[in-house]
Amino acid sequence: MRVGPRKLSQACVLIACLICSAPLSFAGQDPPRPNILWITAEDHGPHLGCYGDLFAKTPQLDGLARRGMLYRHVWSNAPVCAPARTTILSGMYPTATGSLNMRCSVPPPNGVKMYPQLLREAGYYCTNNSKTDYNFSGLDQIWDESSNQAHWKNRPAGKPFFAIFNLTMTHESQIRKRPHDPIHNPAHVRVPAFHPDTPETRQDWAQYYDQLTKVDRRVGEILAELELAGLAEETIVLYYSDHGAGLPRCKRTPLNCGLRVPLIVHFPEQWRNLAPEDYRAGGASDRLVNFVDLAPTVLSLAGIAPPEWLHGKAWAGEFKTKGADYLIGFRGRMDERIDCVRSLSDGRFVYARNYLPQLIYGQRVDFMFRTPTTQVWRELFDAGKLPPEQAFFWHEKPTEELYDLETDPDEVKNLAEVPEHSERMAKFRHALREHQTAIHDVGLLPEAELHRLRGEESPADWGRDSQKFPIHEILATAQTASNRCEPLNENWKERLRHPHSGVRYWGAIGLQIRGAEKIREFQSELAEMLEDESPSVRCAAAEALVTLGVLNQTQAGIGCWVNLLREHPEDGYLWMEVLNAIDRHASKLIFQPDELLVIETLPSDRSQWDSRGTTHVPDLIGSIKRQLGR
Repeated sequence: MRVGPRKLSQACVLIACLICSAPLSFAGQDPPRPNILWITAEDHGPHLGCYGDLFAKTPQLDGLARRGMLYRHVWSNAPVCAPARTTILSGMYPTATGSLNMRCSVPPPNGVKMYPQLLREAGYYCTNNSKTDYNFSGLDQIWDESSNQAHWKNRPAGKPFFAIFNLTMTHESQIRKRPHDPIHNPAHVRVPAFHPDTPETRQDWAQYYDQLTKVDRRVGEILAELELAGLAEETIVLYYSDHGAGLPRCKRTPLNCGLRVPLIVHFPEQWRNLAPEDYRAGGASDRLVNFVDLAPTVLSLAGIAPPEWLHGKAWAGEFKTKGADYLIGFRGRMDERIDCVRSLSDGRFVYARNYLPQLIYGQRVDFMFRTPTTQVWRELFDAGKLPPEQAFFWHEKPTEELYDLETDPDEVKNLAEVPEHSERMAKFRHALREHQTAIHDVGLLPEAELHRLRGEESPADWGRDSQKFPIHEILATAQTASNRCEPLNENWKERLRHPHSGVRYWGAIGLQIRGAEKIREFQSELAEMLEDESPSVRCAAAEALVTLGVLNQTQAGIGCWVNLLREHPEDGYLWMEVLNAIDRHASKLIFQPDELLVIETLPSDRSQWDSRGTTHVPDLIGSIKRQLGR
């Protein structure tokens, strides 16, 4: 069959049109990939108009949500910036990598690459403008540029970009800055049930909303710049914050109030095929999203199969998967104050396990106490003028907490001991135990002991060795120790003399939690532990003996603490453990002049101290001196 010239010409035109309309994928040429823009802000929860907050003035973010979609249930995993950002960077839980404590410094797991490195290897130009604050050491070349000049416009021609812009206007420090030009009226603030309704509290919350409006304006400027550059239709945009609101009992608290963040995503039509199945303009997703999910998701959007070491699950892109069953939270050391909390949520209920319930939520973190709300809140507590839901922050914690976000969004009605929730509690306990054992939660060890035991290995690599880190025994001991209702009998001596220091540590903590009567039963074993090979175990045993309140035992405990400071002048992490213990009892202690001199005098040579993790030692010494009237 012969084809005439006219039909041949029409066929050629049709073929040419098809070629021009299809994505280019010639041999030796990469297929087209989306640009990806992340806009992040600090220290704020979903207090935006698009999340139903009628007090908020956030038109730019509301508009982005109308064009895109928001996620209702997103947790930052950590309620403070450095571990939260480390979670995003690695796609791994910091409780597994040992990077959970605020501004610590640990080597990343052997062979693991951060997501910007994988993007760059795949041909992306990656920029960060400009905050890092990561808890991993040795991350020198993970970005093409990381500075306040970093920008997608600096990329080589033809390269797709991944760009982050970190906005700082909502940081905790900006909430308390005075003088201030108001935008929102403090009289119209909704004060959460856990805060006292005072002028100071209203002013701080109003200023928090003011700063959100400023962030919103900056988001508008960034999006307008993207549009002006002709890149809006080629770029997937995400907006989120690094953890919850920067007010006390939000920031640093691993409940929904401190972990829930907004997440807004927009897929232009060109890249709608990479969107999740439930994506629709102006929609909202109920999928549970953890910060560990961001790294695998961005890799999936770029067409990169997420490596097996990632803990998270991609919720969009070529390699998207089924979501997680739970949101996961944790707390370790925050600045100078030590704690150990793990939390879970199924989207409606929030469960928390306090492994150190003898400590209060409102420990004196110097940076938090600069906020007027914190100061007036503590003053009212000391004066006995707070109702139970507000005084709770200043009392010892329960071992377990359970909150129903549907009926109690402020998380002030603890349902953990309500019989009708017993089955739900058992389910949460099981899920948490499975999670901690699956990831090898090295954060159960005191910080100084983790560094001592791991040697030159990364915490993650060391912790996966069950001989070096027997997670099942340590976790079981920590669970029993932290449960005030579980009796400690004669068999507890086996924990106090266990071959692994992590078990012995929790053995001593269990006695601390139960108080003088139980400590008295085991005081001979505790006295032996003052000579333990582990400095952290010695510190914990000393605190138990001091808690007993008997003169000779108190003197032995003080002597142990002072000797630890003398013998380990290079170990800033241990100094924080010891000084925290001293600070908890300082107002009732009597020190000898030479002992005071050790406590009050910083080591002359701190060159071996970790500069990120130990900068708060002077805050602890200052707190002790105030209690001693010096």
